[in-house]
Amino acid sequence: MLKDVQFPERPEEEELKIRLKAAREKLQAQQLRLKEHKTPVLVLVEGWGTAGKGSLIGELITNIDPRFFKVASMTVPTEEEKRKPFLCRYFEKIPEAGKFAFLDSGWMDEITEGVLNGELNEKQYQMKIDSIRRFERQLTDNGYLVMKFFCHISKKEQKKRIEELCSDIDTSWRISDKDKWQNKHYEKCLSVFDRYMEDTNSSSDPWYLLDCKSKRWAELQALETLTQGIEIAMQNARLAVPLLQNTFPLKKLPKLSEIPLNKELTDEKYKEELDRLQAQLKELHNRLYRKKVPVVIVYEGWDAAGKGGNIKRITQALDPRGFEVHPIASPEPHEKARHYLWRFWTRLPKTGHIAIFDRSWYGRVMVERLEGFCSENDWKRAYNEMNEFEKELHDFGTVIIKFWVQIDKDTQLVRFEERQNTKGKQWKITEEDWRNREKWDAYEVAVNEMLQKTSTTYAPWHILESVDKKYARIKALKIVIEELEKVLK
Repeated sequence: MLKDVQFPERPEEEELKIRLKAAREKLQAQQLRLKEHKTPVLVLVEGWGTAGKGSLIGELITNIDPRFFKVASMTVPTEEEKRKPFLCRYFEKIPEAGKFAFLDSGWMDEITEGVLNGELNEKQYQMKIDSIRRFERQLTDNGYLVMKFFCHISKKEQKKRIEELCSDIDTSWRISDKDKWQNKHYEKCLSVFDRYMEDTNSSSDPWYLLDCKSKRWAELQALETLTQGIEIAMQNARLAVPLLQNTFPLKKLPKLSEIPLNKELTDEKYKEELDRLQAQLKELHNRLYRKKVPVVIVYEGWDAAGKGGNIKRITQALDPRGFEVHPIASPEPHEKARHYLWRFWTRLPKTGHIAIFDRSWYGRVMVERLEGFCSENDWKRAYNEMNEFEKELHDFGTVIIKFWVQIDKDTQLVRFEERQNTKGKQWKITEEDWRNREKWDAYEVAVNEMLQKTSTTYAPWHILESVDKKYARIKALKIVIEELEKVLK
């Protein structure tokens, strides 16, 4: 790409002035339409040091209502950010529907810097590239416009700018050691940049190379490309996205109707096992923190199946400083306005900590599917997206434990009636619970499909038979301990 790039000829000054005015006005006019279409726009600006990335972003945002954009300068990740999967800090920055986010450098800079510094070997580089491809494709599949600009200048031009800035005490601070190193090793950097862009170029989110020798010419190229991208994105907004074949290894599970629910424990055996297992889990939690292993535990299941009591028996054994329980309800407006996985990316545990999700991202293929909160294309596409999400966590070293808490329809009815007739438990039962119960059969079909398509070898589902809650609690503790022991040996 960079090695063979042929830029269009810079127009004459009068034509440049006319086209700039038209492009600025077009971007200003597009803002209301973007908001109406609920199209979020993520603009990534990468490029050579001194190529003018910051000033380019500054020129672009002058044409946008300041209420509708945010700018982030993505510096080297902090030690705290390194304690989560590397995509976390970028997922956090994605814009709400109808708004812009501009990133001054981003994942390209982080990965290419890792290659140039010798911090990433070939295998690690390829894993990062796979992550980026999935990340960018998920955004575009979910209605985001992703615009990737690379600000290009020649080695000679970069050297000239470095010397000019360094010659003045008031501007010399703008030149970093990285800029100087880049210019000294220009050809090496060019090769790494070129490979990265070839590896991450796609028809849905291609790279756009900007000739940045002239500031106004660079602005025009970016403006005309951005406004054209926005037009196409709004035209494509209502088109269905192709579904992808599953490429992840799956672990076969029985259908819910095939699971025997007659397993039980005596009170004596339960108490004995509970004390022993909680003591064991407490010791493992200490080792988990010391070895900096992150853990994600997901609970899904029928209403009144006993998820809350099950979670309580897990957390009783944990240091309260090292875990957090996330009760997941309907998304808040600012969550609903972003990619549906955003609210889970932003709740991930850092290394050495545990995040427990009471309900999770799987709502996409259950309640959202059955209640019509998303399109058929959305929920069918979600199986693969959730497998990809969990693969990112697994590749980072996260232990993923997923529980489906299973009861039968009669047991649920008994528990509903008990809640309704017991004053201290009435807050636990709602009209929505009764409505969901009427759709039991439809939910069972959805759950069976979910278990079949998302029980991967790296993040399998575990069924907790919970007609006897005591049995389910002990089984969950045993599974958590077993999974933790695998990584803490």
